Amino acid sequence: MRPRIAIPADTLTEATNVINERMSPYAPKPVIEAIVKSGGVPVIFPSVSPELVPDYLDLFDGVLFAGGADVDPTFFGEEPHQKLGATYRKRDLFEIELLKQSLKADKAIMGICRGLQLINVGLGGTLYQDLSENPEATIKHSQDAPGNFPSHHVNVQEDSRLYSLLGKRPYVNSRHHQLLKKIAPTLRVSAFADDGVPEAIESKENNQILAVQWHPENMFKHYEYSQKIFADFIERAKH
Repeated sequence: MRPRIAIPADTLTEATNVINERMSPYAPKPVIEAIVKSGGVPVIFPSVSPELVPDYLDLFDGVLFAGGADVDPTFFGEEPHQKLGATYRKRDLFEIELLKQSLKADKAIMGICRGLQLINVGLGGTLYQDLSENPEATIKHSQDAPGNFPSHHVNVQEDSRLYSLLGKRPYVNSRHHQLLKKIAPTLRVSAFADDGVPEAIESKENNQILAVQWHPENMFKHYEYSQKIFADFIERAKH
């Protein structure tokens, strides 16, 4: 059986004339395509009460926390910065509980962009709510180039799992304005941009978590090294 990969859904918050599409859950098509191409079966979970998380655990082998809205800063003890983007607290509550219970259940975990930030916050870390809060962040991290093109390099730590997949200095895309600040105790940074901004995290003690700040789902069709991140995730979900 192919590994079943949970994708916690985003929510369509824009106004629509179709009543059944208002606040509808959805998952990014490129994420679904990357999972299928890598040998997994995507299963989309809507944001529901965190109390329902235990009922989901038998339905998947791995969970991918995808991109989306900013993480509500009250989850790491801060009030909203003037440059904080849109947030959706209901999704945060569900995903943080899903993260914690997936860890206990030994599920494989992957994060993309917001997903990386959510994982860090959910495990006790903090964020810069906007790049302007960190004066050392000098690279353009929210590119104007098309999203499926790379825009800056990252430096991967040689003793990391990510290094075995991507090598020392992959060329990646970048669409974020929040970034990691304090790293959660059970995580390590496995890649940095040239300005020191963390670009990937992994579990310290095992291979359960691997998350990246960029968007490999937008590049996997044309850049083989992006596909390797998803292939590795599917392999981790098999065990």
